[in-house]
Amino acid sequence: MRLRPKLWACDYAALPWSEQRLAVQTPMRAVFTALGCFLLCAVQSSAQSSAAAVSGETPVAIEKGVQPAMVWSGQGPVAPAKIKTIEIGLGYSYMMPTDSQSKRVGLQGADASFTIGFSRFGVRADVGYVRAGNVLDTGRHSDVLSYLIGPVFRPVSNRNYEICIHALLGGARMTGPTQTNGGIILVGGWATSYAWAAGGEVKYWLSDTLAIGTGADCLRTAYFDPSLRLRGQINLRTTATMIFYFGSRSGKHRRDSR
Repeated sequence: MRLRPKLWACDYAALPWSEQRLAVQTPMRAVFTALGCFLLCAVQSSAQSSAAAVSGETPVAIEKGVQPAMVWSGQGPVAPAKIKTIEIGLGYSYMMPTDSQSKRVGLQGADASFTIGFSRFGVRADVGYVRAGNVLDTGRHSDVLSYLIGPVFRPVSNRNYEICIHALLGGARMTGPTQTNGGIILVGGWATSYAWAAGGEVKYWLSDTLAIGTGADCLRTAYFDPSLRLRGQINLRTTATMIFYFGSRSGKHRRDSR
């Protein structure tokens, strides 16, 4: 018997036409044979399922003398699963220190939040950045970066609006000029400390997937006082956001389509 050496893919064109046809037809026959077997098995399986549906019986394997605990049927009640909802909020933020000893001006910037909800409760992550320019006439800016996470509660929720209460905990970084007791202004300082925020928000639903919201809370940060000691301070923060909603809202929360 004469053996033909193995051919690489680049030597395929060197074969005679009759052998090219044989080389192509052989794998194609195998593919068509496999597809035919697959379709035959699918038809048989579909026929068995149709027969069971027509007879109204559910095929269940039951051993002799053993009473089954439960037979599943399509008509039985199904326990509702917990549905997760996701909200993404993007908008404007304004912050003003409430400490009378602070000579800082109001800061403004952006706020972003990500909320996962379970019915009336949820978990929110919030990141905010606000800034003010030319603080104390130094030409330097002051800014606050906050990053918080915590629970959210919805005491009121209907098809038109929603009221949320949140309590968040995390950290904040604060920078800016500081005026000492001696009247000297120090620039280039910064401080990082723990932070928390507590407040609420009102949302008005424009559709099932879009809402506008406005909120207010107290944000705790820390920075240097005139004696150059790191001291906590309470700031009033307000937000106006556009909220994008992802999930299946229940019927009582949907707005009328009429």
